[in-house]
Amino acid sequence: MEKTIPDQLTTLGHPQRLSVFCLLMRRFPDRVPAGELASALGIKSSTMSSYLAALHRVGLVTQERDGTSLLYSIHMANVRQMFGSLFSDCCLGRPDLCLPLSTGVRPMSDRSYNVLFICTGNSARSIFAEAILRQHAGDRFTVYSAGTKPHSELNPFALKLLRDKGHDISGLRAKNLSEFSGPGAVEMDFVFTVCNQAANEDCPAWRGQPVSGHWGMPDPVRAEGTDAEKSLAFQQAYGALKQRIEAFAALPVASLDRIALQTAIDEIGRNMTEETA
Repeated sequence: MEKTIPDQLTTLGHPQRLSVFCLLMRRFPDRVPAGELASALGIKSSTMSSYLAALHRVGLVTQERDGTSLLYSIHMANVRQMFGSLFSDCCLGRPDLCLPLSTGVRPMSDRSYNVLFICTGNSARSIFAEAILRQHAGDRFTVYSAGTKPHSELNPFALKLLRDKGHDISGLRAKNLSEFSGPGAVEMDFVFTVCNQAANEDCPAWRGQPVSGHWGMPDPVRAEGTDAEKSLAFQQAYGALKQRIEAFAALPVASLDRIALQTAIDEIGRNMTEETA
């Protein structure tokens, strides 16, 4: 085992450095400002800088300057190499030793895939995503959405926009994540976070190891100004999600393995973010 791997494991052996690494993994493929990481984890800026420097030094994160800010992202090629080396050297390449029994999306057979969209509040973005995928490809997917906040309500601007777009909103309701993480909950095939704050939070360990994606975007609920200006923010969020969801629905899911699916979903998030930047 080359020296890089022990150095990486030593760096991750510090609990707070590990928490920074895990947050960036949840936010991948986002490039996240150091200040946002510090705020999300409650770590002083100077301390966060030292943690990020250590992770960057061993090749686990990338660093990129954007104006006066430094943006950080997971160096996925190096992370995969680290995990691959551990799997090969420690597990003898045997999935029965080191991997859970279910490591990929279950076969399609005669059912649809279960998809969950998560946001902090289940009031606009995650509701948009649920409605869009259900209308666009409801025969292939059973779609749910939920929020991490204890309570939320559907936003009236979001409901009006969905009506104007021809969506059936009769079955939509604000839901909490606990509905989908307890005993007897539906086993998900895909889980997407559509806001950064939800991705920053620790989510349940999902049964069945669903393929996950992060498609964060600004919260239209926070828009200020006239009703027309607020409506424009909701239109933009709806349009951005529609682009991502149409690209996702076009994937030949049944013919892709887990790694190809994950790569495609990450690319959808990355490409759409770059287009709207």
